[in-house]
Amino acid sequence: MFHDIISFLIATFLIGPLQSEVASRLADARAPSAIVQQVTRCVSDAAPLIVVRAGNDPWWAITTAFGAWIGTTAPEGVLRDTAPGCAPALDAALPFLARS
Repeated sequence: MFHDIISFLIATFLIGPLQSEVASRLADARAPSAIVQQVTRCVSDAAPLIVVRAGNDPWWAITTAFGAWIGTTAPEGVLRDTAPGCAPALDAALPFLARS
C-alpha cells in the first residue's frame, strides 16, 4: 500500500510533469509525430525505473521534481540519466528540443 502511494506521488509530481514538458516542447518545435510518440512511449516505459530510483533516493526525487517544476532541471536530462534506453528517442528529439 505504501509503495502504491509513493508510486502515485512520483507519477503525479515527477513523471507526469516531465512527460508533459517534453511533449509540449516538441509540439512547440513542430517535431514530427513519430518522434513525439517515441519520446512519450519512452517516458512511459521509463516510469518504473524512475519510481525505483525515487524510492531508493528520495532526495533525488524531491530535488528533481522541484527543479522540473521551476524549470531548472531539463526533463530530457532526467530521462537520459534514469533510463539510458531512451537515448535513441532523445537523440532524435534533440534538434527539436534545442529549438524550444
